[in-house]
Amino acid sequence: MSQRNDLFDALRPFAPHQRFTPAMVTMIDDLADRFGIARDNGRRMSEQGIAALKDFEGVRLTAYPDPATGGDPWTIGVGHTGPEVRKGMTITASKADELLHKDLARFEAAVNRLAPKANQDEFDALVSFAFNVGEGNLASSTLLRKHNAGDYDGAAAQFAVWNKGNGKVLPGLIKRRAAEARMYKGLPV
Repeated sequence: MSQRNDLFDALRPFAPHQRFTPAMVTMIDDLADRFGIARDNGRRMSEQGIAALKDFEGVRLTAYPDPATGGDPWTIGVGHTGPEVRKGMTITASKADELLHKDLARFEAAVNRLAPKANQDEFDALVSFAFNVGEGNLASSTLLRKHNAGDYDGAAAQFAVWNKGNGKVLPGLIKRRAAEARMYKGLPV
């Protein structure tokens, strides 16, 4: 169930005969858009996208430092960061999967909202990218602007720009961005 569906369900008792008119649906959708409640159009990262993300991030059951800083943010599982992750922390494989699916839901919702017109390959690549650089960086990126303008070749080229961590070019990011660009174009990763 999405937050948008929850909003409609909460407002339904106030509608005449508990039915929304088309104008009411438009008004509620506009209100939800203004508050950043994602339109859940059912898009989720594909199994191939998740497998690629796991290859990019790795699965680590003991917390490790950020490769760019040598410290914060500490990471565990499949690229999971947060205030609860600290040096020496360990988790199970099932907890790593649980954290991954929770994190994916957040980035899938962000890409659904920010890039409403994306095929599955583009969607997977954008989710992987946002998972790594964050929703804010995706939202302000030239990559997203080009994608939403329909300049798909230009958007694919923009992945390579994001090859630095803490101001340093990282070989792992060069490799990952090339793979994400291939994924975005529907090519094998």
